[in-house]
Amino acid sequence: MTYGAYGLVEVVGEANAILVTDRMLKTADVEYVTQDTKCGGHALIFVGGDVAAVTAAVDSVKEDPPCEVIESAVISNPSQEMIDIVEMFRSRRK
Repeated sequence: MTYGAYGLVEVVGEANAILVTDRMLKTADVEYVTQDTKCGGHALIFVGGDVAAVTAAVDSVKEDPPCEVIESAVISNPSQEMIDIVEMFRSRRK
């Protein structure tokens, strides 16, 4: 699926990833896309939707974090290469 933007939020721990995902899904009209786990228990959560919704969702966890947020970003109008990377992460979770 193609999105106008991806939102990425990095946290430590799977439980924190669930908290952050829940907050973003409740805040704005975004869809959970996938997540990837990195070394040291870091989880990178991806949501997708239109730019305004994704920005609102990411801002909601930056401004009032339910846990420690390591890093976050909004990628508007993602390139095909970015879409391919997200799809690679998604395929590894199946």
